[in-house]
Amino acid sequence: MEIFVRNECRGIKVDTRKIKQQISKILISLDCNEHEISILFVGDQGIRDLNRQFRGMDRPTDVLSFPQLLEGEPEPPGAPVLGDVAISLETARHQSKDHGLSLGEELTLLLIHGILHLLGYDHEISDREEERMRKKTRELFEMIYPGKKLADSCNF
Repeated sequence: MEIFVRNECRGIKVDTRKIKQQISKILISLDCNEHEISILFVGDQGIRDLNRQFRGMDRPTDVLSFPQLLEGEPEPPGAPVLGDVAISLETARHQSKDHGLSLGEELTLLLIHGILHLLGYDHEISDREEERMRKKTRELFEMIYPGKKLADSCNF
């Protein structure tokens, strides 16, 4: 398993060692322990630029996921690449207050959300898929933070 983490948001520090440990635990739980993943932390302007470039939406968001392979593409040599997840640390910091979470807990929540998207979960497809993703998100979050429940107001 290879996990790459880069923080381009100078104003907000993250514990990359802890993030890597959590991602490792999540990937093992999802039977993806042989995969490679990259995590990019940016500010609101960085995520806005990515959102505009790749989704045509000119606004900041919390998390974006970018699967690396298109269907039918051959797998390159080495560890299978799961994809990239980009997170706005500024948005995460604001959302953490709304969700009643620490910044670290909010980042874990967003990482789980992004990783599930890389694996094909998509809450925008149907109510049933939204509930499936919500249940898995909460299961993984509780695995990382035993006994910590997400508030019902948290729509992840």
